[in-house]
Amino acid sequence: MSSKDYRAIAAKILTSLQRGSGSLPGHLAKNSDQPDYALLQETTYGACRWFYALEFLLNELVSKPLKPKDLDLKSLLIIGFYQLRELSIPDYAVINETVATADIYGKPWAKSLINGVLRTYLRTRSELEKRLNESAAATCYAHPGWLVDELFDQWPDYAEQLLINNNERPPMTLRVNQRQTGRDDLLNRLKSEGIGARAGKLSSTAVYLDRPCSLTALPGFDTGQLSVQDEASQLVPSLLRLSPGLSVLDACAAPGGKTCHILESECSLTSLLALDIAKDRVLKIEDNLTRLDLKATTLCANASNPSTWWDGEAFDRILLDAPCSATGVIRRNPDIKLLRTPDNVLSLQNSQQELLSALWPCLKKGGLLLYTTCSLLRQENEVVIRQFLQSTDNAKYEGIVADWGVECSYGRQLLTGAKDSPDGFFYCLLQKT
Repeated sequence: MSSKDYRAIAAKILTSLQRGSGSLPGHLAKNSDQPDYALLQETTYGACRWFYALEFLLNELVSKPLKPKDLDLKSLLIIGFYQLRELSIPDYAVINETVATADIYGKPWAKSLINGVLRTYLRTRSELEKRLNESAAATCYAHPGWLVDELFDQWPDYAEQLLINNNERPPMTLRVNQRQTGRDDLLNRLKSEGIGARAGKLSSTAVYLDRPCSLTALPGFDTGQLSVQDEASQLVPSLLRLSPGLSVLDACAAPGGKTCHILESECSLTSLLALDIAKDRVLKIEDNLTRLDLKATTLCANASNPSTWWDGEAFDRILLDAPCSATGVIRRNPDIKLLRTPDNVLSLQNSQQELLSALWPCLKKGGLLLYTTCSLLRQENEVVIRQFLQSTDNAKYEGIVADWGVECSYGRQLLTGAKDSPDGFFYCLLQKT
């Protein structure tokens, strides 16, 4: 595949995301066999991460906005800006190959425009970057305006740092399978393999790698001694207060990281049922269980409709890791910046309330339900819990006492940390009375 071909694919992906179609991982998966896949991945992730800043630069350099029918051309220019700003590809190569890509789109007339815009950027880079740095937070920090407003409104003391952290490359974090090995042993093995790593500070099973590496390079991955999982998610089993003989429901379980960690943490559960609404995602749960040599019941079902899957036997513990805006994991999924809207968040909030209300009858009296999201937005977290408690007589809020995160009116919030810190995550524990 030639360089201009991968640029054409990258621009096509970015165009689809601007139209709200699909997801970046999904689009990339369809092109995983491309020879220049690593460069395709780097370019698309980077273009999404810095989209709103790159769009600002484009608008500064064109005399009038590009027409909607030329959204692919806009995407191509944004990719060109990203490569000129962030990658070590020679400037002349970026310009020449981006110009040549216009032919693939059947827009040879755009060659002079692309050439002129990118060359003007190089000539006036210092002034343009200065204007960008002095612009509004949404463009300066490359986030959608509505999300910037929400973060400054809800987290005024943390918002600017959150925007900065969202643009960092995320760490690669491992979870030690404590059934098979200890964290110190794993750290020593990694060191012997020349892989730099350190212990996490919040979870006793977390290990941070100095730099990401392929799974095949990790000693013990194939034999189930470790998994890849952010440290924020690794706090779940301890918050569930597990003990032998309990029955557990993981209601939105895919891809199975928390399911497996629960089983690793307590080997004498009576049962664990892992649900997910999508069959292909249930298969991922099963793959993880197999690799780690763990056993659980898996089911493809809609957690919000228990009448289709629940046998009436109540659970001692329920984990509801609710579908959410994922605003706490933007650094891992920068396409969220393009895909999420305020309407999305409202729809998700309604779904979260529906799930919580539907699953509550499935919990035993005295049992615990842990509600979690990877969202930073209070309307998906505290607000959902408050509304549920107001409408549910037999629900009691259980505070989480910890030396991490921010204590909220209901629950506890981890805010997206700097480079070697956990993702943004919300936790709230409820007891049935």
